[in-house]
Amino acid sequence: MSERTYCGDFRDSQLGQAVQLNGWVETNRDHGGVIFLDIRDRTGLVQIVAHPDQPDVHALAHSLRQQDVIAVSGEVVARSDDTINSGLKTGMVEIVAGSLIVLNRSETPPFPIEDDCNTGEQHRLEYRYLDLRRPVMQRNMMLRHKVTHAARNYLDQQGFLEVETPILNKSTPEGARDYLVPSRVHQGSFYALPQSPQLFKQLLMVAGMDRYYQIARCFRDEDLRADRQPEFTQVDLEMSFVSQDDIMALAEGLINAMFEAGMGVSLNAPFPRITYQEAMDKYGLDRPDTRFALEHVDITELMREVEFKVFREPAEKGGLVKVLRIPGGASLSRKQIDDYTKFVGIYGAKGLAWIKVNNKAELPAGLQSPIVKFLPESILTRMLDACAAEDGDILFFGAGDRRVVNDALGYLRVRVARDLGLIPEDEQSFVWVVDFPMFEWNAEEKRPQALHHPFTAPDLEHLDQLESEPLSLNSQAYDLVWNGTEIGGGSIRIHDSEMQQRVFAALGIEEEEAREKFGFLLDALQFGAPPHGGLAFGLDRVLSLMTGSESIRDVIAFPKTQRAADPMSDAPAEVADSQWQELGLRKRRKVITE
Repeated sequence: MSERTYCGDFRDSQLGQAVQLNGWVETNRDHGGVIFLDIRDRTGLVQIVAHPDQPDVHALAHSLRQQDVIAVSGEVVARSDDTINSGLKTGMVEIVAGSLIVLNRSETPPFPIEDDCNTGEQHRLEYRYLDLRRPVMQRNMMLRHKVTHAARNYLDQQGFLEVETPILNKSTPEGARDYLVPSRVHQGSFYALPQSPQLFKQLLMVAGMDRYYQIARCFRDEDLRADRQPEFTQVDLEMSFVSQDDIMALAEGLINAMFEAGMGVSLNAPFPRITYQEAMDKYGLDRPDTRFALEHVDITELMREVEFKVFREPAEKGGLVKVLRIPGGASLSRKQIDDYTKFVGIYGAKGLAWIKVNNKAELPAGLQSPIVKFLPESILTRMLDACAAEDGDILFFGAGDRRVVNDALGYLRVRVARDLGLIPEDEQSFVWVVDFPMFEWNAEEKRPQALHHPFTAPDLEHLDQLESEPLSLNSQAYDLVWNGTEIGGGSIRIHDSEMQQRVFAALGIEEEEAREKFGFLLDALQFGAPPHGGLAFGLDRVLSLMTGSESIRDVIAFPKTQRAADPMSDAPAEVADSQWQELGLRKRRKVITE
């Protein structure tokens, strides 16, 4: 018997060859007694022909239903000119079946196994093994393999060692919530599933591994969105004796290798860099989409001079007043403006002030807006000049808390650009965001918290601010943003035990608590820890963007729902009382509220 050929690999160069193939029946058509079968496997589809002059094969072919699994032996022949399918890679040939074996029959699938499947995602996740048969999903899984393989090859060529770090760790709750695993042997104690390999990859640098990487499985028990999963995968790396520039240059090579494998695209490196502050000033977000302009203009100082309380009070009390100019936006209808007002409310904005610029040469009559009457002509002139406003534009204003204003106008910028067709969809825009703040203020706990994580090295030139002005200190952290989505990030790490303790102190972590949570790291840093840093790319997120998927669930073989559940295996699930007893745990009664 000849060696198996995959369905998508047949070409006219194989004419006359005896072949064997296996696959699933996609369609079964009877054309005047001749049976035509479309057979599919993960590589593609090929047409099988069963003629009446072979009664056994013909009868069996006639009985086949969709998704039956078969084995076929036959001869590769050319299709007639009028049956060539130019839209199919195998469309020049077909296989005349000499023998046919049914390996397994299939029940009628609960939904069509095809790309244009309108069945809801919940139903498809319940039968994920069938959903994965759809060609689009199989292409996604093969893309995942190609990209991961390219990442491994690139890092191997750069002298990295692939090292696996533990899945059962100690809980160090300084980020999202941990998933906890009770220990049967050490009753009353718990492991935590890793949110990242952060501490262990730093310890590998202390161990002299020098260049580490891992396709790392990570876990976070947090509120979920379309681009989040409770378990996800990172392309994770760490390097010793390097600078921030070294890591960023290597990361550019890595992401280029992944893009060449996944999209056939060669990227133009080095990528541009902007500071965190520049990103916030111009775009309102620390992951800006730089494929289009629409930059924000800060008019906070100017608004100190007006009587209009909506603008003046934020300007005087440490808030922010910004303008987003939309060229040609004066044509927007009132309904569209009302829709945008509702949109910014999602991000905490109490409203959306606007001005249509009909004729800037005639002030204030040439401006259309409910707020124009509150702003003196001199202020209007200076504001229009600051925005470079032209006739036909619309100006949107944000005023209030800095975070709210930046979020509201930042997301509005993207929404308007998408609505007006200002985003070049075929462009790949990469930008590094650097010089992040070391800390941000946690209003609930009334203390600073690490913007990235507490092992990020501070800006050494301004280290004196660590104790005196921690919120003004920058870190040596960097994020890579692709078309407005942060796909990876990292930092230079703290490699000195005393420095690490100072950062813990700035975070309000007392020495005893630091020893309890991170004592093994502090000890390790005292034994010749080299300077080091690293980075991780979110593999699921990169792949979902490559495929244009709405959710990272489309590029994960067996994902969870937005409620962190698996409809297929019914996880999470209750466990037997005997397992509770073995673990030394007791159930709490469920509280039923009406």
